[in-house]
Amino acid sequence: MTIPLTENATLHPFVPPARADAAGSAELREFTEVRNAVYRAITGRDDQDMTPEELLPVISSDEDEKTLIWTVRIGREMVGRAMVDLPMDAGSRSAYVLIELHPHVWGQGIGTAIWPYLEAAAREHGRSILQSWAEQPASAGPTLNSPTGFGSIPHDHVARFYLRHGFALEQVERVSSLDLSEKTREHATDLMRQAQAAANGYRVVQWMLPTPAERIEGYAWMKSRMSTDVPAAELVFDEEKWDAARVARHDRRFLDGGQTVQVTAAEHIATGELCAFNELAIGQDLTAVTHQQDTLVLSTHRGHRLGMLVKCAALLSWTGVAPASPRVLTYNAEENRPMLSINEAIGFTPIAYEGAWKKVLT
Repeated sequence: MTIPLTENATLHPFVPPARADAAGSAELREFTEVRNAVYRAITGRDDQDMTPEELLPVISSDEDEKTLIWTVRIGREMVGRAMVDLPMDAGSRSAYVLIELHPHVWGQGIGTAIWPYLEAAAREHGRSILQSWAEQPASAGPTLNSPTGFGSIPHDHVARFYLRHGFALEQVERVSSLDLSEKTREHATDLMRQAQAAANGYRVVQWMLPTPAERIEGYAWMKSRMSTDVPAAELVFDEEKWDAARVARHDRRFLDGGQTVQVTAAEHIATGELCAFNELAIGQDLTAVTHQQDTLVLSTHRGHRLGMLVKCAALLSWTGVAPASPRVLTYNAEENRPMLSINEAIGFTPIAYEGAWKKVLT
């Protein structure tokens, strides 16, 4: 079904194919190319690039999240996408929304024309809280401060767009980068020794996805705490329930896209409890950028330098997984000072910021 947006632009529902080489894969490839082009144009970097094979599991619905997708076209040219992600946790009121348009069509009223359809989709699924994240190009102009008191973003056309459509800035996230150099590895070795001295009674354990059976229960519990134990400002996150089946779906989402994921955890020796973890992931190209996924120390085990321990152990062992990967990227809330302090000590430096926005539907 074609939905007119402006005089030239149209909106089209998009259903991802079952496989990247199945019927409909040509549109998936076009979709992927547009996505990559948008991120390159906004960030000036190519470290968010994905292949169709890597992207397909990310945008496909499953038992944990339903994803509604539209493409935006001007004539026959695809110029952007719109998405609504719906967490399927019981009682969820939230929807995650995005509109991504290539900069060459900005300022034509296309984004404004799309918003009513995203809001209607959220309401149709019983959601009243819309949340969205956007990285913004650096600007020398006015800034908009986070209400948490930590961080700011440019008060540019992106911020004005969100504000005009009823969103409020709730949080600022820092994008940080670490060069995977020999100097970094030597420094991480020193920091890990110091962390080990403070983490008496704990040991490092590691695995590659898929998660081995003996680690599923502990990993599931730690993943569930990511929805409750990280700084969230006034954003709304559902408490996620994780079990063996959900861990398997999580693992499959990465593995079906050809990604390699290493989990580094701290185990409490006396009880066998997993109490901290770090994830590093890379796509099919092992010479590309590494992405740090979740990192968490359970609240009951903080104060033993476990965050430093698992991060350094992960970086040091990653050399054997992707020795040609040039750097690691990670995202952290600006008010998450404990984790940012660890990153800064290791050598991560800020390269960009993104705003986290929320709108409550009435």
